[in-house]
Amino acid sequence: MMQKNELQITPLLPEHIKQMAEIEKLCFSEPWSEDTIRDELDTPLSRYFVCADGDRVLGYIGTRILLDQCDITNIAVHPDVRRGGIATLLLCELERTVRPMGVAVLYLEVREGNTPARAFYEKSGFVPVGKRKNYYSLPTEDAILMTKSLED
Repeated sequence: MMQKNELQITPLLPEHIKQMAEIEKLCFSEPWSEDTIRDELDTPLSRYFVCADGDRVLGYIGTRILLDQCDITNIAVHPDVRRGGIATLLLCELERTVRPMGVAVLYLEVREGNTPARAFYEKSGFVPVGKRKNYYSLPTEDAILMTKSLED
C-alpha cells in the first residue's frame, strides 16, 4: 500500500501524456487520444493535474475554467489504485487552485449508471442538478449533471 505522503500532485506535463492516455483506455469506453490530451496543454482555459508516485501516473483531473465556473472534463484513477484517496487528493488540489481565481462553482457530468462515481461525488459535496439525455455513447446513457458551490 502506498503512503499518501509519497504522492505528488503536479500540473500536467508532456511526459505524463502517454500514461494518462493509458489510464483513459482502462477507464473510459471512448478514451481521449494522446494527441487530444496534448492539445489540452495548449488550451488557455484548461487546467490539468496528475497524481504520481515517482514516475508512475496514478490518476488525473482535467478542467476548463470560464469566468467563475470550472467544468471538470475528466477525472480518472488507475484501476490498480482506486479507493486509495487519489481522486480526493486531486479534487482538493483543484479546489485549492481555483478558489483564488474566483471560481464559485464546480460542475461535471457522470454516467447515470456509474454508481461508485456518483457516490464519490456526493460524498465530496456535489449535488445532482439535472440530466443530459443520451449524453454518452458506447453504450448510450444519460448523464447526471452535478455541481458543487465553492462559495462560503
